[in-house]
Amino acid sequence: MSDIPQITDSHCHLDFPDFEGQLDQIIANAVEAGVTRMVTICTRLRNEPSVRAIAEAHAPVFYAAGTHPMSAADEPMATVDHLVALSRHPKFVGIGESGLDYHYTAESADLQKQSLRIHIEAAQRTGLPLIIHARAADEDMARILTEEYRNAPYTCVMHCFSSSAELAKAALDLGFYLSMSGIAAFPKSQELRDIFAMAPVDRVLVETDAPYLAPPPYRGKRNEPAYTAHTARKGAEVFGMDYADFAAQTQLNFDRLFTKAAAYKAAA
Repeated sequence: MSDIPQITDSHCHLDFPDFEGQLDQIIANAVEAGVTRMVTICTRLRNEPSVRAIAEAHAPVFYAAGTHPMSAADEPMATVDHLVALSRHPKFVGIGESGLDYHYTAESADLQKQSLRIHIEAAQRTGLPLIIHARAADEDMARILTEEYRNAPYTCVMHCFSSSAELAKAALDLGFYLSMSGIAAFPKSQELRDIFAMAPVDRVLVETDAPYLAPPPYRGKRNEPAYTAHTARKGAEVFGMDYADFAAQTQLNFDRLFTKAAAYKAAA
């Protein structure tokens, strides 16, 4: 076990029904694969207590909470004060996921933008990283992230990045991070791999977005945090690095961005 390079699944959804009654095994599988930390993401704030309980019950698990953009029209609008209050929990390490999704929910674009700006303010006030979901909204996303950064700096990760080179550049120019999911390991994702290859390797994270987007050889099946290792091995290829070196780099990157999780580990 000690010889397996350690990595972090920076984004998964352990509260989803796909994992019901199996969390102990799922987390054990992850640790066995070298995935020694996981950040489980709450996408509807009314579910925050159950997501928090998962983090409290499992040592390797941290959590973040926000309103997913595809739920912006169906959920009460988040408030900065509520997000700030949630952030006081010792294992709450990020704000979101928030963002813009015009592929499925373009009709709620105005609500999504309002929600996004609330989440950005919470990130600015707490110092915790913003976790962004972006789909088919590159121009608005780049503009809002840049406008708000000029108002007050904040940190951010573009979760499951699969957008354009232009949005990648806009995010990287702000000092943000790109997170590599199983999509980057799909055979037809060379264009996406090329975008990652142009990014500084010290600004890249890895994730599953489990239970979605399982990388090969599990594509089409339920994803789980253990499979982060498959995406990370593809990431090592993209950057021309040994797997152990790439894994160590992503750990440094995660600790630099998710400072609260890194400090918790150091204190544990």
